[in-house]
Amino acid sequence: MQATKRKAICWRLFLCSCLFLESSSQDFGGQTQFICTSVPKDMDICAATLQNSVPGEDLKTTVMQLRETVLQQKETIMNQKETIRELTSKLARCESQSGVEPGDARPGGRRKEAGTKNTMGDVSRGPADTLTQLSQTLQSLKQRLENLEQFSRSNNSVQANSLKDLLQSKIDDLEKQVLSRVNSIEEGKPGLRNETEQRGRVESTLTSLHQRITDLEKGQRENRPLDKFQLTFPLRTNYMYAKVKKSLPEMYALTVCMWLKSNASPGVGTPFSYAVPGQANELVLIEWGNNPMEILINDKVAKLPFLINDGKWHHICVTWTTRDGVWEAFQDGVKRGSGENLAPYHPIKPQGLLILGQEQDTLGGGFDATQAFVGDLANFHIWDRKLSVGEIYNLATCSSKAQVGNVFAWMETSLDIYGGASKWTFEACRQLN
Repeated sequence: MQATKRKAICWRLFLCSCLFLESSSQDFGGQTQFICTSVPKDMDICAATLQNSVPGEDLKTTVMQLRETVLQQKETIMNQKETIRELTSKLARCESQSGVEPGDARPGGRRKEAGTKNTMGDVSRGPADTLTQLSQTLQSLKQRLENLEQFSRSNNSVQANSLKDLLQSKIDDLEKQVLSRVNSIEEGKPGLRNETEQRGRVESTLTSLHQRITDLEKGQRENRPLDKFQLTFPLRTNYMYAKVKKSLPEMYALTVCMWLKSNASPGVGTPFSYAVPGQANELVLIEWGNNPMEILINDKVAKLPFLINDGKWHHICVTWTTRDGVWEAFQDGVKRGSGENLAPYHPIKPQGLLILGQEQDTLGGGFDATQAFVGDLANFHIWDRKLSVGEIYNLATCSSKAQVGNVFAWMETSLDIYGGASKWTFEACRQLN
């Protein structure tokens, strides 16, 4: 009787082992393997198997646990397979939406064709991101068009009016395409399969529109003085900026003044940054996040009492000297604050790079879109001395006695513009707010 029971348990163990091996081979795609153990010739196989084993009830429990483990492993494998299928499906959908071709690992997943200007920058190409970027680009172009319309009215230019009408028509067509894509996304229409082709057509039209507006702006610039302009940064990006063509000299004192207009929140961003080899924060003006505006010299910080993100034009000036690191801050011709111990006895180093609209993390690069300036900037001047209160007031009130910077003076020919930032006619105090 005991021998019969042992044989029954032995066969159960053998069958479970076979099931485990068969399940493992099926799940992992491998071949079935048999594991052999030598026993004496005259010994019963089951007896050898059960020699030194636990009693019958414990063995039964062990077998049940083994069976449960096998089932759990099989369930885990099935779940992992399902997860892999879901991830593969999602990846295929993302590649289809973003235009990724097999083997294309470029960030953003989109290959730029030669000679094509990407007016929306190197950004994510999902449907929601694309629509947002399209809307922002259209808004920027519409603003530029409105400025051209004002200019044409003041000059009674028939040609400018005809071009304005043509451009307005194209913008209307683009807005219809954007609305159509919004409806397709909301209704889940099959038309999304052609999203890459649609985006290509929209970007091609935007490029053409951008170029025509730029050509029209060039015609406008021919009729204005080289210092009567403003820079407009309509979007918070990491590719829109202006670069000053020459570096700054070594300076033991300075005054920086400019006109700013912004309603960006939180923070207007970085109106300018000056980096030198070995120090990216040699001279920076920044308002980032919920922090107040700050000036950095040699990476040392002073908080400035400026309140300018109300969508109105403001004139601001900051003066500084190496002696004791004394600084003063002026808004709209009035002194708003002062301090000391800002990088004392550290001269501003030469041979650097001055960028308008972006904060440099490396010399000439490392831009972060969250720190980019959004708004309008004009009459940016730098002196290598501390201006007096009267001189700053003359600048803020557009007095005929107002001076221009002796280190950097605001001139169109002194700047290179990148990424879609635009220039517009600006005369301080005549078109304020």
